[in-house]
This record gives sequence, structure tokens and C-alpha cells, in this order.
Amino acid sequence: MQTQAQAIQSPDLLNLLHVGCGAARPERLPAYFRNAQWREIRLDIDPKVQPDIIGSITNLGGIPDGCMDAIWSSHNLEHLNWHEVPSALAEFRRVLKPDGFALISVPDLRAIARHIVEDDLTGTLYESAAGPITALDVVFGHQASLRNGNHYMAHRTGFTATTLGQALADAGFHEARVHEGSRWDLWAIATMPATSGDLFGRLSGVML
Repeated sequence: MQTQAQAIQSPDLLNLLHVGCGAARPERLPAYFRNAQWREIRLDIDPKVQPDIIGSITNLGGIPDGCMDAIWSSHNLEHLNWHEVPSALAEFRRVLKPDGFALISVPDLRAIARHIVEDDLTGTLYESAAGPITALDVVFGHQASLRNGNHYMAHRTGFTATTLGQALADAGFHEARVHEGSRWDLWAIATMPATSGDLFGRLSGVML
């Protein structure tokens, strides 16, 4: 019997596992994935967002080993406790093909710390689809969503470029490169042993 994940994969397309996907918004995928060769497979812990697969990023047990070409994880790891991060990254690596990769973004606590020492917790850092984002949102989770009862939005840990890179190395990725973004965030590309060496160049424009 096929698992749910096997049933929605396509042998003719590249499989993108979008973890912590939230509500379906294909237009918000990184441009690299917005073309006909990729099939987005949406996974989220919240059934209200109607994902293809309901589950936690710390246990992708319904997804077979080595079946995904890429993983897109946008602002998910900070919702875990620190001790859960290795489990999530191990699961990312497990489900990727030998030439696959993970593209990951998280808040940049080092950048936010510089802002916080100026005593500005509630000023707008930038505008997002969810509204204005403050330092409080970045550190503790989106306050408006939490106020409305969405406790999945709480933040339980955080990263600097150094700690994110080390976590990816400890998870056994072949290579990981971490870059500072333009919205108080970090972007990481983590590759498998057979991933093409030119991937970093092809993805350089994605990391904003």
C-alpha cells in the first residue's frame, strides 16, 4: 500500500517538500521553484491550512527515504525547542535524494540583537504579508497571530549564522552555506553528497 507521500509524488517532476507551508500561496515560493518542472508537496502541522500531508517537521515518518529533490523550509525551525532541531534536520536529510538539497530561512538573532540594544522592541522592522513585523515578532513569534489564538506561531529557539551552519553540519549534510538576508533573516543551502556543484550559484539570487 502506498503512503500518502508516495501517492502525491510524481516520477515526471521534481518533488519539492514545502515544510511548515501554511496556507497555499504558490506565488510566494522562491522563484527557483516556480516553474513547471517542480511539484510542490505541502506539509504542515496545522490541518486548517489544508496541507497535502499533516505532520511535524521533527517526524516525517510518512515520507519514504530519499524521495525528495528539494526541501523548502521558511521560518519553521525557530518554532521548535532547541533540542528538537537535530531531529528535524535529520529528517530533512533522510527524505532528500542523494543529489537533493534543502533551502532554509530563519530569523537572524544576531541582527535582531543589534536592534534590540537600541531599545526598540515594537517599532516596525519591515512590512510582510501578515502586516508590520517588530523585534518582538522576530524573537517570540508573530504577536498578532498569537493574540488570535494561533499558538503554532510561537518561537522557541533562535539562530545565528554560526549556530545554523553548525546544526546543518552536525546533521550530516555534505555542505552548508549560510548567508544574511535583507529582512533580519538567514538563508541556508544544505546539500547532499551528489548535489551538483553549481547549485550554489544557481540559487544565489534566491537568498534575499
